[in-house]
Amino acid sequence: MAVSASQSPDGRVYLWPLLPHQGDLAISHIVQIKSEVRDAAAVNAACKRLGLAPPVNGQHKLFTSSAAGLGIKLPGWTYPVVCDLSTGQVAFDNYVGRWGEQSKLDALLQMYAVEKAKIEARKKGYTVSEQFLASGEIKLTIHVSGGAA
Repeated sequence: MAVSASQSPDGRVYLWPLLPHQGDLAISHIVQIKSEVRDAAAVNAACKRLGLAPPVNGQHKLFTSSAAGLGIKLPGWTYPVVCDLSTGQVAFDNYVGRWGEQSKLDALLQMYAVEKAKIEARKKGYTVSEQFLASGEIKLTIHVSGGAA
């Protein structure tokens, strides 16, 4: 199955299955998935792919508060992004973009979704290929034995 992943400004990740044409009729679904960050291996892989320092587990300061979890320093951000793997929630304070560009967090969450999908596919013995699209989306193709499904 081929899947295209994109992310909305509110943090939701959209996966768009790209299904083969059947004659002149194209079959498609739209799947809406709210991002939850729960997999440390996928967070580490996303950070590595984006050229970020490895996440640090612990308590992290966020302006007037703090958060516990995997802290990730994004380029140009004043405070880290903190992923609480037990709840899946992501805590951050970028002061409406003044202390960090939202696009950096969006890129991290998109890459997390890609890496998580690849990890899960590989657990089932599938192979995965990916393609960066001009729109900024990343198309994942999951190869099930006997061809793409």
